[in-house]
Amino acid sequence: MSESSGFPDPIATERAILQTVLYSDLFDYPLTPDEIAHYLIGVSSDSGKVRARLAAPAWLNGQIARVDGYVTIRGREGLVRQRHERARRSRKIWRRAHSFALILSWLPFVRMVGVTGALSMENSGEGDDVDVIIVTAPNRVWFARALSLLVVYAGRLGSSTLCPNYLLSEEALLLEPRSLYTAHEFVQMVPLYGFKVYERMRAANRWIEEVLPNANRPFRPRPEQQPGMIGRSLKRMLEYLLSGRQGDRLEKWEMRRKLRKFQPKLLNSNGAAVLTKDQVKGHFDDHGASISRAYQARLEEFRLAGPGRAPDRESLAGKDVPGPPRPDSLSVPG
Repeated sequence: MSESSGFPDPIATERAILQTVLYSDLFDYPLTPDEIAHYLIGVSSDSGKVRARLAAPAWLNGQIARVDGYVTIRGREGLVRQRHERARRSRKIWRRAHSFALILSWLPFVRMVGVTGALSMENSGEGDDVDVIIVTAPNRVWFARALSLLVVYAGRLGSSTLCPNYLLSEEALLLEPRSLYTAHEFVQMVPLYGFKVYERMRAANRWIEEVLPNANRPFRPRPEQQPGMIGRSLKRMLEYLLSGRQGDRLEKWEMRRKLRKFQPKLLNSNGAAVLTKDQVKGHFDDHGASISRAYQARLEEFRLAGPGRAPDRESLAGKDVPGPPRPDSLSVPG
């Protein structure tokens, strides 16, 4: 709901600012005002309005802190130095990520490559991987995954490891579950190859606009990695050779082989993994659920109303919102 609609009023924007900073705090990540506006939860606004509310808050006083242009939860000001350190580390990893994306773009049946996780937010810690999502041609998800693992093995020779932990077909672009975690993971993604497919993916997930209405583009766009003439020619030739029955047999064989291998993990997983002919989502530990629980706990600590509801003015009158307990450190999931 926009501030200009007359309801609920500027406090709704301030409440959304606090929600947004609280969510980012779960990842030990202070935000700039522009980042807050971009990732603002549930309220349509812009950078100017967010800055105005930060400059003259009616309700936020005492709950957040401003340090060197960043906004963080009161008592968490030390995260600003950590963010600078992780940004420096991320810049080095990005060079390798571009190389990974270019190699992946050569692979047959790969249609899009996007960087996700910590690196997409320039928040990489020591030893973090380059997490990527890959969109493939229909009926070639498992074959493309097998090829991408060859790039993974080659990448282990260097300092940063590629982690293609989510592959999906062009025919399965709808993201589930429909949660803040899923929405945030998508909007912070940085596409590096297949920009047209990325736009189709955005169009297939319009529900995200209700959760993060201002994040309608990548906050940190990067130039598209395109294979050269030799790469394109080799890719077309391999797709021609493997697009018929032979390719179908390889796809089914690889899917059956990996499903047998993953079966024990599936039996012990908490339901986050998805292994079908259209998706390979190897998230056997449900980071989304743990993040959601931690976020809900923070909202309760700060006496915030449920999502989409403005706080009650009378209930806030004369009450200090308590400072945050120091949360367990949660790295950006892969």
